[in-house]
Amino acid sequence: MSDSPQPYRVLARKYRPRNFRELIGQDAMVQTLGNAIKRGRLAHAFLMTGVRGVGKTSTARLIAKALNCIGEDGHGGPTIDPCGVCEPCRAIAEGRHIDVVEMDAASHTGVDDVREIIEAVRYAAVSARYKIYIIDEVHMLSKNAFNALLKTLEEPPAHVKFLFATTEVNKVPVTVLSRCQRFDLRRIPAELLAGHFAHVVEAEGVGAEADALSLIAQAAEGSARDGLSILDQAIAHAEMGEGEPMVTATQVRDMLGLSDRGSVRRLLGLLLEGDTAALLSGVRDQYALGVEPLALMRGLLELVHAVTLVKAGRDVVSPGQSAEEREALADWASHLGFAPLHRLWQLLLKGHDEVAGAILPIESCEMALLRIMHAATMPDPGELARLLREGGPAAAATPGAVAAAPSAGPAANLPATFEDLIEALWQKGKGQLAQELHDCVGLVRYAPPELEYRATPQLPSDFATRLTQTLREMTGSGWRVTASDAAAQPTLLEREEAAKAEARADILEIPVVKAAMAAFPDAALVETDQPEQWSA
Repeated sequence: MSDSPQPYRVLARKYRPRNFRELIGQDAMVQTLGNAIKRGRLAHAFLMTGVRGVGKTSTARLIAKALNCIGEDGHGGPTIDPCGVCEPCRAIAEGRHIDVVEMDAASHTGVDDVREIIEAVRYAAVSARYKIYIIDEVHMLSKNAFNALLKTLEEPPAHVKFLFATTEVNKVPVTVLSRCQRFDLRRIPAELLAGHFAHVVEAEGVGAEADALSLIAQAAEGSARDGLSILDQAIAHAEMGEGEPMVTATQVRDMLGLSDRGSVRRLLGLLLEGDTAALLSGVRDQYALGVEPLALMRGLLELVHAVTLVKAGRDVVSPGQSAEEREALADWASHLGFAPLHRLWQLLLKGHDEVAGAILPIESCEMALLRIMHAATMPDPGELARLLREGGPAAAATPGAVAAAPSAGPAANLPATFEDLIEALWQKGKGQLAQELHDCVGLVRYAPPELEYRATPQLPSDFATRLTQTLREMTGSGWRVTASDAAAQPTLLEREEAAKAEARADILEIPVVKAAMAAFPDAALVETDQPEQWSA
């Protein structure tokens, strides 16, 4: 009679790291632990925190193995590279070591559960070097349970180590945090995840396209466990060919309801061109292919963010990025200014939130994109105000102005120039802000409701916050006030002083004045109370 087949183990369990070399993306923590073990500077309590699936519990088990490993010859000591073959290593890996106790705080929250630990720590380890308590999701312990643990946690017996893991470190009392050596496990970069998944599919005898693994890595959002779960699903979804199953990027997009990058680029191009019919048709085509409206909005957000980074001079490289995409990003970055990109981002973000909570997601997506397309042709509020003021009805009748007029609201009444803004602040009784703008601000760009400036050393550090709040209250519009290191105009105070110096020099060159100054060497040219009047 043949043996029954072994039950299938999901990839997230099968490929848990067995040693610190297999723990990806946490090099800083591994180095710190390794140095502590070599130097004999081991803390009595460790706290691992981070998002789901980055290796908190796995790290705790690896630390338990590292501290209790005795080596293949049975005479080894604590090591950052446990052998994995000695009895303590194998017992810990299989979860059967009597001296390594794992407790799930989510189901053992009370003080009685902690009291059992407090009673047990008094006794020495049965067969291991250290008695180790691993408490997962430690933030779930009750307040009384934490209080009961404090004294033991601060001064445990030398043979006891505590290893805590949590996804919500902010819920752990400070009194507990101060007694632990804390490790913040980082999200794993998509590039590392994709490489890890490549090794996994190779070990599983499965074929996979590089783009497919990149898509899975991006969908995992830094979590190895989430990524392996998605990969497990993708392998099950893959079609069986003549030999091994093949995971393709198209299948992964279909499975996750993602839009491919090329489609998102085409939609953004149509959005910027203002082609309404083609845009709506493209959105419906993606929806018919199974792309979720929320995923579509997210794809557009990611693309606008990438364009903005290129505009700012940062080299954007992501898994699966094609030459066509890099060319498109560079082209958009060269033609779009920061102000339109920021406006596009804000409108897409608002549309994303609307789609996320909408009863009719695809309809909300279409309406959001139409609103964005409409706003893309609008002039800046300051430009609209100038057109209406200087050009009269003819200027206001332009298509952009007509489109903007119903929706601009209070934005059309924003101060048209930097000097008008200062005057408006004086009239509203905001003399301090007006004086700071006049004396200490070098203007880089003024395009209401955006103000970019270069500060002088005399400008208070909270200036931008105070000005933003005041302008919002005055105008009813949201302002963006940002400091910059870009080239700026002189401050208004510097301009006025320069004008006075020039006027003084001109007066001193007048023949009569020159003769008077020569006749009376002690005379001085002073300014009177009346502007632009001088007396000797």
